[in-house]
Amino acid sequence: MLTPAVFLDRDGTLNEDPGYLGDEDKVKLLPDCGRALFLLKNKLNCKLIVISNQSGVDRGLITIEQVKKVNRKINELLSEYNVSIDGFYFCPFHPEFSGEEKSGCRKPSAEMVFKAADDFKIDLSKSYFVGDSVSDIECGKNAGLKSILVKTGFGVESVSTLQKQNNLPTFVAENILDAVKFILNDSIGENIEN
Repeated sequence: MLTPAVFLDRDGTLNEDPGYLGDEDKVKLLPDCGRALFLLKNKLNCKLIVISNQSGVDRGLITIEQVKKVNRKINELLSEYNVSIDGFYFCPFHPEFSGEEKSGCRKPSAEMVFKAADDFKIDLSKSYFVGDSVSDIECGKNAGLKSILVKTGFGVESVSTLQKQNNLPTFVAENILDAVKFILNDSIGENIEN
């Protein structure tokens, strides 16, 4: 039995993005993130999967262990809302440092989405991608998902870039809670107030 999923970018979508986040003590969830993910998990009964580029590893700015610690911290903070991310997938490579071939996992490639779909038995036809960058929206589209751009993080700049490219997402949301409201309405016809 396949299950739906919501694929989520991490920095700028779920948590504040200070740039190359390697210190778990600096992890701050964006407002309403915990509540939004709790609603999603409990109303839609879906998997929550983070898909992120972490080129800071290839750049020598952070380590893979630091990325994993930040991911654990996110779930620790989310546990206060009785929700957690089911899987974290990240690409530590960048073409400037490791070449194109090794960097094939980087968004906008849908490689990590397909890997997660296989690992978690996900029904991509009922799934969504939420993120704050052009590469998030393109990754979602490359995986055949409905894509939602949040205006947090780099979202506002990304909206104008996507408009210029005539490459708009399915929906533009103010933040993660607004994105979740759209998903719940779109998938099960449920309207969430505030």
